[in-house]
Amino acid sequence: MTAQGEVCQVPGAGAMAAAAGLTEAGAAADVVSEVEPAVAAGADEDAAEAEDAEGAGGGPFSGKTAWARQMETPLRMFLRTETGSASVLAGAVVAALIWANISASSYGSFWTTRLSVLIGGSGVAMDARGFVNSGLMAFFFLVVGLEARREFDLGDLRVRSRLMLPLLVGLSGMIVPIGIYLIANAGRPSEHGWGMAMSTDTAFALGALALVGRRLPDRVRTYLLTFSIVDDLAGLAVIAVAYSGRIDAVPLVIGIVFLAAILLIRTRGVRYGPAYLLIGIAAWVAFLKSGVDPIVVGLTCGLMTYAYSATRSSLEQASEAFRLFREQPTAELAQSARDEVRTAISPNDRLAQLFHPWTSYVIVPLFALANAGVVINGSFLARAYTSPVTLGILIGYLIGKPVGTAGCAWLATRLSRGRLRPSVGWGAVTGTGTVAGIGFTVSILIASLALRGADLAEAKIGILTTPVAATALTWLVFRTVNRLPVRTKLRALLGTAEVITDLIVPVDPARDHVRGPDKALVTLVEYGDFECPYCGQAEPVVRELLHDFGDVRYVWRHLPLTDVHPHAQLAAEAAEAAGRQDAFWEMRDLLFDHQGALNVRDLIGYAGSLSLDIAKFGADLRKHVGAAHVSEDQESADLSGVSGTPTFFVNGMRHYGAYDIETLSKAVKLAMARAKISG
Repeated sequence: MTAQGEVCQVPGAGAMAAAAGLTEAGAAADVVSEVEPAVAAGADEDAAEAEDAEGAGGGPFSGKTAWARQMETPLRMFLRTETGSASVLAGAVVAALIWANISASSYGSFWTTRLSVLIGGSGVAMDARGFVNSGLMAFFFLVVGLEARREFDLGDLRVRSRLMLPLLVGLSGMIVPIGIYLIANAGRPSEHGWGMAMSTDTAFALGALALVGRRLPDRVRTYLLTFSIVDDLAGLAVIAVAYSGRIDAVPLVIGIVFLAAILLIRTRGVRYGPAYLLIGIAAWVAFLKSGVDPIVVGLTCGLMTYAYSATRSSLEQASEAFRLFREQPTAELAQSARDEVRTAISPNDRLAQLFHPWTSYVIVPLFALANAGVVINGSFLARAYTSPVTLGILIGYLIGKPVGTAGCAWLATRLSRGRLRPSVGWGAVTGTGTVAGIGFTVSILIASLALRGADLAEAKIGILTTPVAATALTWLVFRTVNRLPVRTKLRALLGTAEVITDLIVPVDPARDHVRGPDKALVTLVEYGDFECPYCGQAEPVVRELLHDFGDVRYVWRHLPLTDVHPHAQLAAEAAEAAGRQDAFWEMRDLLFDHQGALNVRDLIGYAGSLSLDIAKFGADLRKHVGAAHVSEDQESADLSGVSGTPTFFVNGMRHYGAYDIETLSKAVKLAMARAKISG
């Protein structure tokens, strides 16, 4: 693949050499002299400015920028971080068990060490374990709230009709295990620990899926995430209502007022982070004093933090602010550029990027280290695995979870006559149900609040057993699915539910530029910019993809990013001008072959090398005949939330990830499978 720096340094002389070889070279020169004054002078000036800015700031044309960047959604980054943190979490559990069994006294004394923060005569005091459980874990639930809000604003749940099924599945997946636990512990003091058997640990569950189902479609993980978020939220509500101490109304009201203040300043457009932090800390202290577990503050703040995609206009404003700073580097313009860049990205994205790695790789493992330690010996294990507490947790998770989640999904589909349907197949529904039988974070949190002594130790053994047992069950489920015939396996994994279409303006062969068979199973749409180096490096990948897959049609739509690529608009209009002479694709290929040479003289040279009518081509450029088509493509990009290039859509679904042949081929194969089973 051509290096990025090489893409952008093709000399314009090559294009003029092509023009010089024409028998009508003099006519070409005349056309250049007519068109160039109208469009070239300003473009060349802008190009020089852009090159200066990129040379100073390492912009898109910098050879140091890696092309194979991961253009991922926050959801996919969330899944990757959660999956990666599972091994760290497992390591923390093992460390806690080793520590507790080597020296139970030091383990216990360390985590019962009193910590206090005093201001004057008042403050907060708790032991180290309480500081982790009620303090640091507030940030964990903040991230849970952020992801729930993002799914509601931008994810699958933005289609409100899709909210009902994960809500029902999540609640049913909690109610059935709770019922099993209550039956096992009826009439015993341990009955109060019913909340331990209800909540899925998302990090462990995603890690288990990565272990036993490396080739599973992303949609399977997303389905698990949608209903596991529901039981995370419900689990926190249970903690706040059922496992809080004596409620003091005055501090509780004060805490609610502080949360309302956060909502108020958010609606007023305040973007000063320390203000939110100080009010959040005040709310946390108020809830702690009230007797309600203050981790609810983290969740509430996350749910109030709205998410939105960066728009092209906001990115253009950020680019203009940087340009002004580049011309006059003052502190005021630097602040303005920072503000424009920050406002282009939603607060939800910024907070998730800041806190999610810390919660996944530090806070939750620290929670495990503080709570998973239990002294293990033969007699204790024999007693624990026959106790109602341990059995209630194990049966609740390993049987109750899959029965509750899969049974509810099946029942909802039947009763709604297919209007409510899982976004995956029934094999995946069953597999996500079994892997949802992994409990840890919320379960241990509730166990530490509800139980003491032997009951608490037995509960921990039950909870710590669920990751191993549920992972084994999930392996069996997907092992069985993989043995099915190909078509049946695809249906079992992908299902027949319609996917959300991200491409708002559908492909119209009458106006769009289409390459490939009209009735292909897969349609690949690219929004691109002829001066964008990433588009240039994706181009040979697209060609290889079309060569490898005969049943794919490719659609090109223009999205010239004129704020950073000053020649892109003119190049797009040149392609349209060539299209008026039935040479759009030939011109498009030439433009990508010579991305560094896109001024008027170069474009006229390319037209001559294609044996086009140069006079007509030049007149179309001068009159901006293709501008209307380019503008329509830009409007369709805005409607579909496209702000950068290249952006691909595969059968209407936006593609996220690198643009290498392996990644795009995987997306095309998945789209083909969906098309075949739908057909």
